[in-house]
Amino acid sequence: MKNRPAYAIASVDSALLLASLLQQEGAMRVTDVAARLEVSVSTAHRLLGMLVYRDFAEQLPDRRYAAGPVLRRGPVQQASVTRLREVALPHLHRLVEAVGETANVMLLAGTEVRFVATVESDQVLRVGDRTGRALPAHLSSGGKAVLATLDDAELAAVLEPLDEAAAAQLGRDLRAVRRRGFAVNDQETEAGLTAVGVAVPPAGGCPGAALSLAAPTARYSRERLPEWTRALAAAAGAVARDLAAG
Repeated sequence: MKNRPAYAIASVDSALLLASLLQQEGAMRVTDVAARLEVSVSTAHRLLGMLVYRDFAEQLPDRRYAAGPVLRRGPVQQASVTRLREVALPHLHRLVEAVGETANVMLLAGTEVRFVATVESDQVLRVGDRTGRALPAHLSSGGKAVLATLDDAELAAVLEPLDEAAAAQLGRDLRAVRRRGFAVNDQETEAGLTAVGVAVPPAGGCPGAALSLAAPTARYSRERLPEWTRALAAAAGAVARDLAAG
C-alpha cells in the first residue's frame, strides 16, 4: 500500500486524480468534478482549466469535460522520446539562431503529433513553447510531413476518423509534401500562426519524428520558404545522423 507523501502538494494531487478520473471514467461536469474531489466548484473549474491548457482535458459541446489528447494518444516509447529530445535540442537552438523563429521537434502518436521540445525565438512577437502539447497530425506541418512518409496501410488508420472532405484535402496535401519535401500549416491549427515542417529521416531509428519552424503569420512570407526548408532539411538530416550514431 502506498503512503501519502509527507509533503504532499494538494493542488497537484487533485489535478493528477482528476486526470485519472477523466481517463478511466469518461466525461464529467464541473459539478461532478467538485463532488468527486470534494472541492468547491470554482476550484474544480480552475483545475479543469489547467488540464485543458496542457491538453490533459478538453471541453465537449455539452460543456462536460473529457480526457484530452495527452491521455488519448497512442503509445510512444519513453526512451525514444527522451533520446529524441536530447539529440534534437542543439539543432533546434541552431535553427532558431539561423532563422530567428521558434523551432520544434515532434513525434507521431496515433492520429496526433506530440511536441517533444521547443526552442523559442527571442523576438517579442513569437510562437510560444508547445512542449507536451498535441495537435491533429493531418493539420500540423510536422504531422503532415511524417504522414507523407507512411505506407497506405499505416495512413489508413489516420484517414479513418476523417470525413470525406478532410480525407480528400489531406490526400492533396500529402501529394504536395512528397513532391516538395516539406509541409505547411497556414493557420490550420491556430489563427495567426504559420509553420513549416519536415520529417526526420527514419534511418535515425526514431520513425515518426519531425522538425518545424513556426512564426506569427504576420511575419511569414513565401519568400522565406527556401531559407526555412533548407535549414529544416539540414537539421533533420543532422538529427537522424546523431540518433543513428547512438
